[in-house]
Amino acid sequence: MIELDSNAASTETGIGRIQRVALRRVWSHEAHDFTTWLETNIDVLAEATGLKLDGVERERSAGAFSVDLIAEDEDGRAVVIENQLEKSDHDHLGKLLTYLVAMQARRAVWIVADPRPEHVGAIAWLNESSSADFFLLKLEAIRIGDSEPAPLLTQIVGPSEETREVGRKKKEWAEKERVRHRFFEGLLGHAKSRTQLHANISPSKNNWAGARSGIAGVGFNYVVLQHGARVELYIDTGGGDENQRIFGALARERNGIESTFGGALEWDTKEGRRACRIAKSYESGGYRDEDKWEAVYEELADAMAKLESAVKPHLRGLH
Repeated sequence: MIELDSNAASTETGIGRIQRVALRRVWSHEAHDFTTWLETNIDVLAEATGLKLDGVERERSAGAFSVDLIAEDEDGRAVVIENQLEKSDHDHLGKLLTYLVAMQARRAVWIVADPRPEHVGAIAWLNESSSADFFLLKLEAIRIGDSEPAPLLTQIVGPSEETREVGRKKKEWAEKERVRHRFFEGLLGHAKSRTQLHANISPSKNNWAGARSGIAGVGFNYVVLQHGARVELYIDTGGGDENQRIFGALARERNGIESTFGGALEWDTKEGRRACRIAKSYESGGYRDEDKWEAVYEELADAMAKLESAVKPHLRGLH
């Protein structure tokens, strides 16, 4: 008799309820029972994944290991299938990846009884980051009333165009961060010859690199865009009123500050937002214009040195 995980449900309404059956009561041995059953019932897996599977083989050698099942998709490409009638673990994830490479497959299916959250995340990441398709399926055995037990395969994670797009965007963003880091490495090194303001600042992967002014929440920033850049005094003390007080005090000295700087500055109260800035923007190049970086470095370092000289004397009385 099959042992159930829950008591039989009442059918007073004439509608039965799904009852879960212990997997080991249906397939007592993973390799001898479940894998053998799935080999002859591959259509169940095809329905759960949306793949068209054919030519299924069991225990195909992959180096020192053997793949539980290997099949072909509609394009004749290998699909490796790893079964685990237990909670997912690192060992089986490692085997899945090993089999994928050894068999030169483009798709991998991992069937488990209980998918751990970290493995759900790992499979999702693989779909975003690799050229292969990965499926993670949860296996349950169910019955209704006195029916024979039946498999229930639920796709937990699978590939999709949205997932691939997320992966592409992440790669683009990572490349953007690498380029910005290289930009700031060069800029901060160059700027030391003009001012020591950012001498102890590490290169940033963000689009800005800042140094303290001596007042909490007020900093001297380099900001780089794709095809432009600026230097700025950025004011964000955490309180809108205090930001406006500092900005207002400096604005009253605008003529003197701009005279010392040697030109007009952008006085941005960022209306409707908390922070304020005093800046000078340039359009001679940004982090996408690597052939112009040396000229941009010179322009920004010169501007930062002048902004520091123009503003710092007026900050001393604002503590």
